Amino acid sequence: MVKAIDMTGRKFGRLTVLRRGGLAVNGNAMWVCQCECGNVCTVNSYNLRRGVTKSCGCLARELSRKRLIKQKQEWQANHQNFMHDAASYHQIRANNQTGVVGVSRMTDSNLWCARLMVHGKLVLNRVFYHFTDAVEARMAAEREYLPAKAWQFVVFEHTPRQQTRHVVINDGYGVQ
Repeated sequence: MVKAIDMTGRKFGRLTVLRRGGLAVNGNAMWVCQCECGNVCTVNSYNLRRGVTKSCGCLARELSRKRLIKQKQEWQANHQNFMHDAASYHQIRANNQTGVVGVSRMTDSNLWCARLMVHGKLVLNRVFYHFTDAVEARMAAEREYLPAKAWQFVVFEHTPRQQTRHVVINDGYGVQ
């Protein structure tokens, strides 16, 4: 059996090793570390030595926050439409064939599918013969499940790849 390397006092990214913390399920040594932010966490020695774990999670949160801010600024600078649903900002993706978020075409059967996921649960997953029906179902589901200010797009012209969109304001009493 190989003798474990004492890593007490060593620094890996934002983590400083305090003491040994037992064994992982796979037999690797676990180390109790203190992050620069003050949190204490237990990390697998392999992840420490290989640079997989660099912090208690604060680094990932900071980088994610910076990416989101940068992305929002780019969208605003390019005058691209986005909406906020209390979790993330949505933009029509470049590979979107329909021009409507959550509506896609099933190529094998030439049907239209409308989907909406809220908090990790699929609340709308229906198939329609007509594109307009799928769009209307998606918009109705957005109004029902998303916060009042989250849905701000109303589709006037219902043809695939070419939609006319108008931003509307919902003050809680109805659309203006």
